[in-house]
Amino acid sequence: MTTLTALPGRRHRVPISTPIVYFVALVLVGLMLVPVGYIILGGFRSNSEITVDPAGLPGVWNINNYLEVLASEVFWRQVGNSAITAVVTTALVVILGLMASFVLARYNFRGRGAMYALFAAGLMFPMTVAITPLYILIKNLGLMNSLGGVILPQVAFALPVTVIILVPFLQAIPAELQEAAEIDGCSRIGFFWRMVVPLSKAGVVTVGILAFISSWNSYILPLFILNNELSYTLPLGVQAFASQYSVDTAKVLAFTSLSMIPALIFFSLFERRIVGGLTGAVKG
Repeated sequence: MTTLTALPGRRHRVPISTPIVYFVALVLVGLMLVPVGYIILGGFRSNSEITVDPAGLPGVWNINNYLEVLASEVFWRQVGNSAITAVVTTALVVILGLMASFVLARYNFRGRGAMYALFAAGLMFPMTVAITPLYILIKNLGLMNSLGGVILPQVAFALPVTVIILVPFLQAIPAELQEAAEIDGCSRIGFFWRMVVPLSKAGVVTVGILAFISSWNSYILPLFILNNELSYTLPLGVQAFASQYSVDTAKVLAFTSLSMIPALIFFSLFERRIVGGLTGAVKG
């Protein structure tokens, strides 16, 4: 049995660019976290402290601002509206996107390339470009001031990125596996639910997280569709709260902090899933 020994005088050298990359990454992360930290800490301060020293730390940690927001019925109603919108949007995006991706990835038919190109082209058109036609369409459908009027456009605009991510996952499933399933008497629908869905779990989780966070943080579409405060989501609720309590800066910061914390926690918990799913899509 031989033993490997390191040659004398040779050391593992770290590339010079590595510390520079880490330093730049830390600077960028710091720049992104400073506004978030300012908002959260601002909720623990009083208005007089913010007026005298806007960038300072709390002299006396005041939790009353957060407690008053949490005791508000308006806040929890808006949390419920945002949760319903995000959950329904995510479910529809995952189900419809997975079905469309399965057809595009596993079957050859006339117009397949054009259909895939249509989904890819959807990535180039942000919602802000189509907000006026969307408003007219939702109004004609009678969905104004309803969560359905927000959910349907969000699903439509989330499908392109969902299909682009899921198609490589489904294409990577061996054709022999589908042939073996057909020989065993498994139908196409059975193969889809029993084999395709479990094997593409990483991609499904990725698109689900992206759809949820995008829906939770959506502002432009609810701003045009929702005019009734009873149907406001959290982003609109923050704007309305800031207008109503414009002189109470500390409470506004507390409300803003509580409204963004769920999305931050959700993203932090599933960050690795997102990166792994996107990496798998690129490799596929």
